[in-house]
Amino acid sequence: MEHWIAPSILAADFSRLGDEIRTVLSAGADLIHFDVMDNHYVPNLTIGPLVLKSLRKAGIDCQMDVHLMVKPVDRLVGDFLNAGADIITIHPESTEHLHRTLCLIREGGAKAGIVFNPATPLTVLPEVINLVDLVLVMSVNPGFGGQAFINSSIDKLKAARAIIDTSGRSVRLEIDGGIKASNIGAVARAGADTFVAGSAIFGSDDYAATISAMRAELG
Repeated sequence: MEHWIAPSILAADFSRLGDEIRTVLSAGADLIHFDVMDNHYVPNLTIGPLVLKSLRKAGIDCQMDVHLMVKPVDRLVGDFLNAGADIITIHPESTEHLHRTLCLIREGGAKAGIVFNPATPLTVLPEVINLVDLVLVMSVNPGFGGQAFINSSIDKLKAARAIIDTSGRSVRLEIDGGIKASNIGAVARAGADTFVAGSAIFGSDDYAATISAMRAELG
């Protein structure tokens, strides 16, 4: 499966968010990772569907990978579907009925993803693998950017890749947290094909050079 690099706008300059997204797309990004936090499920507060809707109105038509770190989640699923999300990923802990919420996303016309925190086992993944288009393994605890990569995430990636391969379905395996040029090759070898990077890209002086360095490590 083709490798995708997904800059996380959590690390972007929000005073000029539209320009930041256009610049990073021109620099070679494949899609944009849109982090939504509610200061309830995670200890931080970020952005909502009105921001995405505004970006769409401004002509930004790239794939938007919306990661919902909120609880309860179902109401915001609908809001982000209406705002123009292409992919919506949710945490199993954020809903009482995971199957129903994943169906809600797919019925709304978006691709559905499921997210596993560092301490969350993959137990439910085989039960819903037929409903997901993307599996996201968190390699940091969600809530803040700039955290260090948790090495045990490599083993979780391998386990998730095995479940995906056994299913026979074309499901993307995404990694998020502490990703940079020095470790992107290792997580790719563990089975990841989609790489979220925030600080490593938006904190660099040259977005294109940073993305190129990451791609060089992917082979």
